[in-house]
Amino acid sequence: MPRKSIQRTYLLLACWLAWLTSVAPAEIIPALPVGRLVDTNTLQKIFEEVQTPFKYGVVIKGDGTNELVDCPSIFRSGEHWYMMYVAITNKIGYQTFLAKSDDLLHWEKLGKILSFTPTNHWDAWQADGGIALCDYRWDGSHELEKFDGKYWLTYIGGAQQGYETDPLSLGVAWAKSPTKIREWNRIAENPILSGKDSDVRDFEKKTLYKSQVIHDEKESLGYPFVMFYNGKKKNGYERIGMAVSKDMLHWNRYGETPVVANGEAKTNGITGDPQIVKIGDVWTMFYFGAGWKPHAFDTFACSYDLVHWTKWEGANLIEPSEPYDKTYAHKPWVVKWQGVVYHFYCAVGSEGRVIAVATSRDLRQ
Repeated sequence: MPRKSIQRTYLLLACWLAWLTSVAPAEIIPALPVGRLVDTNTLQKIFEEVQTPFKYGVVIKGDGTNELVDCPSIFRSGEHWYMMYVAITNKIGYQTFLAKSDDLLHWEKLGKILSFTPTNHWDAWQADGGIALCDYRWDGSHELEKFDGKYWLTYIGGAQQGYETDPLSLGVAWAKSPTKIREWNRIAENPILSGKDSDVRDFEKKTLYKSQVIHDEKESLGYPFVMFYNGKKKNGYERIGMAVSKDMLHWNRYGETPVVANGEAKTNGITGDPQIVKIGDVWTMFYFGAGWKPHAFDTFACSYDLVHWTKWEGANLIEPSEPYDKTYAHKPWVVKWQGVVYHFYCAVGSEGRVIAVATSRDLRQ
Protein backbone atom coordinates (compact mmCIF):
# COMPACT_ATOMS: atom_id res chain seq x y z
CA MET A 1 0.00 0.00 0.00
CA PRO A 2 1.40 3.47 -0.86
CA ARG A 3 2.71 5.55 2.05
CA LYS A 4 0.09 8.28 1.49
CA SER A 5 -2.72 5.71 1.62
CA ILE A 6 -1.33 4.28 4.85
CA GLN A 7 -1.10 7.74 6.42
CA ARG A 8 -4.64 8.52 5.32
CA THR A 9 -5.89 5.24 6.81
CA TYR A 10 -4.22 5.99 10.15
CA LEU A 11 -5.68 9.50 10.09
CA LEU A 12 -9.19 8.19 9.48
CA LEU A 13 -8.74 5.59 12.20
CA ALA A 14 -7.59 8.26 14.66
CA CYS A 15 -10.57 10.47 13.80
CA TRP A 16 -12.94 7.52 14.23
CA LEU A 17 -11.46 6.66 17.63
CA ALA A 18 -11.70 10.30 18.74
CA TRP A 19 -15.35 10.40 17.67
CA LEU A 20 -16.07 7.11 19.42
CA THR A 21 -14.51 8.41 22.64
CA SER A 22 -16.46 11.66 22.46
CA VAL A 23 -19.83 9.91 22.15
CA ALA A 24 -19.15 7.04 24.56
CA PRO A 25 -21.71 7.04 27.35
CA ALA A 26 -20.53 8.51 30.63
CA GLU A 27 -20.10 6.10 33.50
CA ILE A 28 -22.00 6.31 36.79
CA ILE A 29 -19.57 5.48 39.58
CA PRO A 30 -21.02 2.77 41.88
CA ALA A 31 -21.65 4.06 45.39
CA LEU A 32 -19.94 2.73 48.49
CA PRO A 33 -22.02 0.23 50.49
CA VAL A 34 -23.66 1.45 53.68
CA GLY A 35 -21.19 1.68 56.53
CA ARG A 36 -21.20 3.58 59.81
CA LEU A 37 -24.26 5.78 60.25
CA VAL A 38 -24.59 8.86 62.43
CA ASP A 39 -26.46 8.18 65.69
CA THR A 40 -29.15 10.34 67.29
CA ASN A 41 -26.92 11.68 70.05
CA THR A 42 -24.36 12.91 67.53
CA LEU A 43 -27.09 14.60 65.49
CA GLN A 44 -28.29 16.38 68.61
CA LYS A 45 -24.76 17.60 69.39
CA ILE A 46 -24.39 18.92 65.85
CA PHE A 47 -27.71 20.74 66.14
CA GLU A 48 -26.62 22.38 69.38
CA GLU A 49 -23.36 23.45 67.75
CA VAL A 50 -24.84 24.98 64.58
CA GLN A 51 -28.13 26.53 65.72
CA THR A 52 -28.52 30.30 65.28
CA PRO A 53 -31.61 31.50 67.19
CA PHE A 54 -30.86 35.24 66.85
CA LYS A 55 -31.93 36.78 63.56
CA TYR A 56 -29.76 39.79 62.85
CA GLY A 57 -31.72 40.88 59.76
CA VAL A 58 -31.23 41.76 56.09
CA VAL A 59 -27.62 42.26 54.93
CA ILE A 60 -27.95 42.40 51.10
CA LYS A 61 -30.93 43.61 49.11
CA GLY A 62 -31.59 44.44 45.47
CA ASP A 63 -31.03 47.84 43.87
CA GLY A 64 -34.56 49.07 43.25
CA THR A 65 -37.83 47.21 43.21
CA ASN A 66 -37.05 45.06 40.14
CA GLU A 67 -33.85 43.39 41.39
CA LEU A 68 -33.98 40.27 43.57
CA VAL A 69 -30.92 38.72 45.26
CA ASP A 70 -30.34 35.09 46.16
CA CYS A 71 -27.96 32.19 46.94
CA PRO A 72 -25.18 33.49 49.23
CA SER A 73 -21.83 31.69 49.49
CA ILE A 74 -19.16 33.10 51.80
CA PHE A 75 -15.35 32.95 51.84
CA ARG A 76 -12.45 34.80 53.46
CA SER A 77 -9.43 36.31 51.71
CA GLY A 78 -6.78 38.26 53.60
CA GLU A 79 -8.47 40.35 56.28
CA HIS A 80 -11.84 40.51 54.55
CA TRP A 81 -14.92 38.42 53.94
CA TYR A 82 -16.50 38.06 50.52
CA MET A 83 -19.97 36.96 49.50
CA MET A 84 -20.70 35.52 46.09
CA TYR A 85 -24.40 36.01 45.43
CA VAL A 86 -26.74 36.19 42.46
CA ALA A 87 -29.29 38.75 41.31
CA ILE A 88 -32.11 38.85 38.78
CA THR A 89 -33.57 42.09 37.37
CA ASN A 90 -36.93 42.36 35.62
CA LYS A 91 -37.17 38.56 35.71
CA ILE A 92 -34.67 38.21 32.84
CA GLY A 93 -32.24 35.77 34.49
CA TYR A 94 -29.61 35.36 37.20
CA GLN A 95 -26.08 36.79 37.07
CA THR A 96 -23.37 36.48 39.74
CA PHE A 97 -21.98 39.29 41.90
CA LEU A 98 -19.48 39.86 44.71
CA ALA A 99 -19.77 41.77 48.00
CA LYS A 100 -17.22 42.51 50.73
CA SER A 101 -17.37 42.76 54.53
CA ASP A 102 -15.08 43.29 57.52
CA ASP A 103 -17.42 41.79 60.12
CA LEU A 104 -19.87 39.44 58.31
CA LEU A 105 -22.72 41.82 59.16
CA HIS A 106 -22.16 44.93 57.02
CA TRP A 107 -21.63 44.33 53.31
CA GLU A 108 -20.50 46.48 50.39
CA LYS A 109 -21.49 45.46 46.88
CA LEU A 110 -18.48 45.31 44.53
CA GLY A 111 -19.82 44.30 41.14
CA LYS A 112 -20.56 41.54 38.65
CA ILE A 113 -18.28 38.54 38.00
CA LEU A 114 -20.39 36.18 35.83
CA SER A 115 -22.65 37.69 33.16
CA PHE A 116 -25.04 36.76 30.40
CA THR A 117 -23.35 35.35 27.27
CA PRO A 118 -24.18 35.94 23.59
CA THR A 119 -27.53 34.58 22.48
CA ASN A 120 -27.81 30.95 21.33
CA HIS A 121 -25.30 29.81 23.97
CA TRP A 122 -26.45 27.12 26.41
CA ASP A 123 -25.98 29.66 29.26
CA ALA A 124 -27.11 32.80 27.43
CA TRP A 125 -29.57 34.04 30.07
CA GLN A 126 -28.71 32.28 33.34
CA ALA A 127 -25.36 32.49 35.19
CA ASP A 128 -26.02 31.58 38.82
CA GLY A 129 -22.62 30.94 40.47
CA GLY A 130 -21.30 29.80 43.83
CA ILE A 131 -17.81 29.25 45.22
CA ALA A 132 -15.95 25.93 44.95
CA LEU A 133 -13.07 24.44 46.95
CA CYS A 134 -13.69 26.47 50.09
CA ASP A 135 -12.06 25.32 53.34
CA TYR A 136 -14.85 23.12 54.69
CA ARG A 137 -13.42 22.69 58.20
CA TRP A 138 -15.88 24.06 60.76
CA ASP A 139 -13.10 25.84 62.66
CA GLY A 140 -11.02 26.44 59.54
CA SER A 141 -9.90 29.49 57.59
CA HIS A 142 -12.92 29.69 55.23
CA GLU A 143 -10.44 30.55 52.47
CA LEU A 144 -10.63 29.26 48.91
CA GLU A 145 -8.15 26.66 47.68
CA LYS A 146 -6.40 26.89 44.35
CA PHE A 147 -6.25 24.00 41.91
CA ASP A 148 -4.09 24.12 38.80
CA GLY A 149 -3.15 27.68 39.78
CA LYS A 150 -6.76 28.87 39.59
CA TYR A 151 -9.78 29.57 41.78
CA TRP A 152 -13.05 27.88 40.80
CA LEU A 153 -16.80 28.27 40.90
CA THR A 154 -19.70 26.21 39.60
CA TYR A 155 -22.83 27.76 38.18
CA ILE A 156 -26.33 27.10 36.94
CA GLY A 157 -26.65 28.03 33.27
CA GLY A 158 -29.62 28.25 30.94
CA ALA A 159 -30.58 29.59 27.53
CA GLN A 160 -34.05 30.87 28.43
CA GLN A 161 -35.01 34.13 30.08
CA GLY A 162 -37.08 34.12 33.27
CA TYR A 163 -36.80 32.98 36.86
CA GLU A 164 -34.81 29.71 36.70
CA THR A 165 -36.52 28.72 33.44
CA ASP A 166 -36.01 25.05 32.52
CA PRO A 167 -33.84 23.42 31.39
CA LEU A 168 -30.84 24.40 33.52
CA SER A 169 -27.42 22.73 33.43
CA LEU A 170 -24.20 23.01 35.44
CA GLY A 171 -21.05 24.81 34.33
CA VAL A 172 -17.59 25.58 35.72
CA ALA A 173 -15.58 28.81 35.60
CA TRP A 174 -12.21 29.93 36.97
CA ALA A 175 -10.30 33.10 37.85
CA LYS A 176 -6.75 33.99 38.87
CA SER A 177 -8.13 36.13 41.72
CA PRO A 178 -11.44 35.46 43.48
CA THR A 179 -11.78 39.03 44.81
CA LYS A 180 -11.24 41.15 41.70
CA ILE A 181 -14.27 42.44 39.83
CA ARG A 182 -13.76 40.95 36.41
CA GLU A 183 -15.48 38.24 34.41
CA TRP A 184 -14.63 34.66 35.41
CA ASN A 185 -13.51 32.33 32.62
CA ARG A 186 -15.95 29.64 31.56
CA ILE A 187 -14.33 26.32 30.57
CA ALA A 188 -14.66 24.87 27.09
CA GLU A 189 -16.06 21.60 28.49
CA ASN A 190 -19.29 23.29 29.68
CA PRO A 191 -21.91 22.26 30.46
CA ILE A 192 -20.25 19.67 32.66
CA LEU A 193 -23.57 18.10 33.71
CA SER A 194 -27.00 18.41 32.10
CA GLY A 195 -30.32 16.65 31.80
CA LYS A 196 -29.36 15.50 28.29
CA ASP A 197 -26.36 13.43 29.38
CA SER A 198 -26.40 9.73 28.56
CA ASP A 199 -25.94 8.85 32.25
CA VAL A 200 -28.55 11.29 33.62
CA ARG A 201 -30.43 9.86 36.58
CA ASP A 202 -34.19 9.90 36.94
CA PHE A 203 -34.30 12.57 39.65
CA GLU A 204 -32.40 15.17 37.54
CA LYS A 205 -33.81 14.76 34.05
CA LYS A 206 -35.56 18.13 33.85
CA THR A 207 -33.14 20.60 35.47
CA LEU A 208 -29.97 20.76 37.56
CA TYR A 209 -29.69 23.31 40.35
CA LYS A 210 -27.26 24.71 42.90
CA SER A 211 -23.98 22.86 43.46
CA GLN A 212 -21.02 22.90 45.82
CA VAL A 213 -17.63 21.27 45.21
CA ILE A 214 -15.25 20.24 47.99
CA HIS A 215 -11.69 18.93 47.81
CA ASP A 216 -11.58 15.58 49.60
CA GLU A 217 -7.85 15.35 50.27
CA LYS A 218 -8.09 11.71 51.33
CA GLU A 219 -9.89 10.79 48.08
CA SER A 220 -12.16 8.56 50.14
CA LEU A 221 -14.36 7.98 47.07
CA GLY A 222 -11.41 7.60 44.70
CA TYR A 223 -11.62 11.18 43.45
CA PRO A 224 -10.28 14.45 44.87
CA PHE A 225 -13.25 16.64 43.90
CA VAL A 226 -16.77 15.86 45.09
CA MET A 227 -19.83 17.82 44.00
CA PHE A 228 -23.27 17.90 45.60
CA TYR A 229 -26.21 19.42 43.74
CA ASN A 230 -29.98 19.22 43.54
CA GLY A 231 -31.79 18.03 40.44
CA LYS A 232 -35.43 18.11 39.38
CA LYS A 233 -37.55 15.56 37.56
CA LYS A 234 -40.71 17.67 37.70
CA ASN A 235 -41.69 21.02 39.15
CA GLY A 236 -41.71 20.95 42.94
CA TYR A 237 -39.77 17.68 43.16
CA GLU A 238 -36.01 18.02 43.81
CA ARG A 239 -33.37 15.74 45.33
CA ILE A 240 -29.65 16.05 46.11
CA GLY A 241 -27.16 13.90 44.21
CA MET A 242 -23.39 13.59 43.77
CA ALA A 243 -20.74 13.77 41.06
CA VAL A 244 -16.95 13.34 41.19
CA SER A 245 -13.95 14.58 39.21
CA LYS A 246 -10.18 14.31 39.00
CA ASP A 247 -9.58 17.65 37.27
CA MET A 248 -12.61 19.97 37.83
CA LEU A 249 -13.31 19.76 34.09
CA HIS A 250 -14.71 16.27 33.54
CA TRP A 251 -17.35 14.86 35.88
CA ASN A 252 -18.94 11.50 36.54
CA ARG A 253 -22.18 11.03 38.40
CA TYR A 254 -21.74 9.08 41.63
CA GLY A 255 -24.36 6.50 42.60
CA GLU A 256 -27.62 5.62 40.93
CA THR A 257 -29.87 7.47 43.39
CA PRO A 258 -30.04 10.72 45.37
CA VAL A 259 -28.08 10.91 48.61
CA VAL A 260 -30.56 13.15 50.44
CA ALA A 261 -34.26 13.15 49.62
CA ASN A 262 -37.52 14.10 51.33
CA GLY A 263 -41.18 13.81 50.47
CA GLU A 264 -40.69 10.49 48.68
CA ALA A 265 -44.09 9.13 49.68
CA LYS A 266 -45.89 11.94 47.84
CA THR A 267 -43.17 12.35 45.16
CA ASN A 268 -43.05 16.06 45.83
CA GLY A 269 -41.16 18.57 47.91
CA ILE A 270 -37.76 20.20 47.48
CA THR A 271 -34.42 19.19 49.01
CA GLY A 272 -31.81 21.60 47.73
CA ASP A 273 -28.84 23.99 47.81
CA PRO A 274 -26.37 21.78 49.75
CA GLN A 275 -23.40 23.20 51.66
CA ILE A 276 -20.83 20.78 53.10
CA VAL A 277 -18.75 21.37 56.25
CA LYS A 278 -16.87 18.99 58.55
CA ILE A 279 -17.43 19.25 62.29
CA GLY A 280 -14.91 17.00 64.02
CA ASP A 281 -15.15 13.72 62.11
CA VAL A 282 -18.75 14.31 61.00
CA TRP A 283 -19.58 15.61 57.54
CA THR A 284 -22.53 17.98 57.82
CA MET A 285 -24.72 19.04 54.92
CA PHE A 286 -26.83 22.16 55.35
CA TYR A 287 -29.72 22.29 52.89
CA PHE A 288 -33.19 23.73 52.50
CA GLY A 289 -36.55 22.03 52.38
CA ALA A 290 -39.94 23.03 51.01
CA GLY A 291 -43.18 21.29 50.17
CA TRP A 292 -42.82 18.25 52.44
CA LYS A 293 -43.25 20.30 55.64
CA PRO A 294 -44.82 23.73 56.16
CA HIS A 295 -42.99 26.77 54.75
CA ALA A 296 -39.48 26.81 53.28
CA PHE A 297 -36.73 26.27 55.85
CA ASP A 298 -33.11 25.22 56.43
CA THR A 299 -32.06 21.97 58.07
CA PHE A 300 -29.14 19.50 57.89
CA ALA A 301 -27.98 15.90 57.52
CA CYS A 302 -24.81 14.13 58.67
CA SER A 303 -22.49 11.46 57.30
CA TYR A 304 -19.19 9.68 57.99
CA ASP A 305 -18.46 8.77 54.36
CA LEU A 306 -19.99 11.57 52.20
CA VAL A 307 -22.37 9.05 50.64
CA HIS A 308 -24.83 7.82 53.27
CA TRP A 309 -26.55 10.66 55.12
CA THR A 310 -28.70 10.65 58.25
CA LYS A 311 -31.24 13.46 58.26
CA TRP A 312 -31.91 15.63 61.29
CA GLU A 313 -35.60 15.33 62.13
CA GLY A 314 -35.78 17.95 64.89
CA ALA A 315 -36.37 21.69 64.90
CA ASN A 316 -35.51 23.65 61.76
CA LEU A 317 -32.33 25.70 61.78
CA ILE A 318 -34.07 28.62 60.05
CA GLU A 319 -37.74 29.12 59.26
CA PRO A 320 -40.08 32.09 58.64
CA SER A 321 -40.62 34.25 61.72
CA GLU A 322 -40.02 37.89 60.67
CA PRO A 323 -41.77 40.16 58.18
CA TYR A 324 -38.75 40.05 55.84
CA ASP A 325 -38.70 36.21 55.74
CA LYS A 326 -42.39 35.44 56.26
CA THR A 327 -42.73 33.70 52.87
CA TYR A 328 -39.40 31.84 52.60
CA ALA A 329 -36.35 31.42 54.86
CA HIS A 330 -34.06 29.09 52.94
CA LYS A 331 -30.87 28.38 50.91
CA PRO A 332 -28.17 28.22 53.63
CA TRP A 333 -24.52 29.14 53.88
CA VAL A 334 -23.19 28.67 57.42
CA VAL A 335 -19.81 29.69 58.85
CA LYS A 336 -18.28 29.72 62.32
CA TRP A 337 -15.84 32.51 63.15
CA GLN A 338 -14.32 33.50 66.47
CA GLY A 339 -16.85 31.42 68.38
CA VAL A 340 -19.95 32.76 66.60
CA VAL A 341 -22.02 30.87 64.04
CA TYR A 342 -23.40 32.93 61.13
CA HIS A 343 -26.24 31.42 59.09
CA PHE A 344 -26.79 33.31 55.82
CA TYR A 345 -29.96 32.59 53.88
CA CYS A 346 -32.32 33.88 51.22
CA ALA A 347 -35.32 35.62 52.81
CA VAL A 348 -38.52 36.42 50.96
CA GLY A 349 -41.11 38.66 52.54
CA SER A 350 -41.84 42.31 53.15
CA GLU A 351 -38.58 43.51 51.51
CA GLY A 352 -38.71 41.25 48.47
CA ARG A 353 -36.08 38.57 47.86
CA VAL A 354 -33.07 39.50 49.99
CA ILE A 355 -30.16 37.91 51.89
CA ALA A 356 -30.37 37.79 55.68
CA VAL A 357 -28.26 36.36 58.49
CA ALA A 358 -28.96 34.73 61.87
CA THR A 359 -26.33 34.17 64.55
CA SER A 360 -25.62 31.95 67.54
CA ARG A 361 -25.18 35.02 69.77
CA ASP A 362 -27.25 38.19 69.77
CA LEU A 363 -25.17 40.71 67.80
CA ARG A 364 -27.85 43.32 67.28
CA GLN A 365 -26.60 45.54 70.11
